[in-house]
Amino acid sequence: MGNYPMAPPQASNFAFEHDLIFYSLVVLTVIFTVIVGAFVLFFAFRYRQGNQVNRSRPFHEHLPLEITWSVIPLLLGLVMFFLGAKLFVNMRVPPKDAMEIFVIGKQWMWHIQHSNGVRENNTLHVPVGRPVKLTMISQDVIHAFYIPAFRVQYHVVPGRYTMEWFTATKPGEYHLFCGMYCGTQHSEMVGTVVAMEPKEYAKWLANGGNTAVPMSMEQAGAKAFSVRGCNNCHTGSDTERAPSLYGLFGKTRKFTDGSSAIADGAYIRESIFNPYNRVTQGYSYQTMPAYAGQLSEEEVLDMIAYIKTLGSPASAATNAPATGVMGGGVNPPKTPAVGAMGARESAAQPRTNLAVGALSRQNGEGR
Repeated sequence: MGNYPMAPPQASNFAFEHDLIFYSLVVLTVIFTVIVGAFVLFFAFRYRQGNQVNRSRPFHEHLPLEITWSVIPLLLGLVMFFLGAKLFVNMRVPPKDAMEIFVIGKQWMWHIQHSNGVRENNTLHVPVGRPVKLTMISQDVIHAFYIPAFRVQYHVVPGRYTMEWFTATKPGEYHLFCGMYCGTQHSEMVGTVVAMEPKEYAKWLANGGNTAVPMSMEQAGAKAFSVRGCNNCHTGSDTERAPSLYGLFGKTRKFTDGSSAIADGAYIRESIFNPYNRVTQGYSYQTMPAYAGQLSEEEVLDMIAYIKTLGSPASAATNAPATGVMGGGVNPPKTPAVGAMGARESAAQPRTNLAVGALSRQNGEGR
């Protein structure tokens, strides 16, 4: 079709199955429309008023015909249902070894965070041939992360983490859109997905993307954890002030109302923004400030990444420094030491909106 392609290129593991289902439905729709339309025109013309045809013995039933027009569409419908259900399940269950990248939707831009700290705006670099899992959240309204060439799209909503995944199959640059109307500049919320050969992607990532070598998410989380004064209460072991966060991620947390939940990213986010929704068993209300409106989604993702690195309480006690920072802040391996001054300042004013992501803002993040 020259410069007018019928569809975007097939550039992911889902593209072929998606197109197979789509075009099969189109073909079946056309075929049945033509058949039904042809019979309607035939009978309308043949039995029109005034036409001399034998109407003395009309048929009221025809078992072979009824079985035919019932069974054939049923079988075709079941085939399409199977293909669609299979694709849907595959798209909702990412491989365990998928590389995780974090996406934050804002009016009107996409902010991308790689696990080693590389950050991008309106551009997503991914390696070819490796599954990529996108963990997404919105900072304001509902968006939808849509990559037509990959045939993937999923809602990005405020207050909840959503997920989509894919494996890029062809190197190149592909369009990225917001697929949900999100305000006056919705049409400008576009970007580019850059699929790179694995070696080129590894080199790009190691060089810090298009910026200077950044702070990793774990390091940024450790810094935010100290600056906000979290280590004043959450130390290497449970205290009267707060439970320890060491070894928390993935474990079951019990609450004062008798319920329990797995401590995943969504639970940690809720505990940071609204800590009184579910209070840990053995603790009371009003012991921790609510950080809703005080922390950005980037800071929360960094803190979650940091908390994931925290080992067991036993290892925390073994590795704890001789003198703690107002209650014993403990830094995990491979994270830079954070200054005591930031923790002391945050202890006095835990809800102050401090500038944690200076490097991010220098790179043009946020609005």
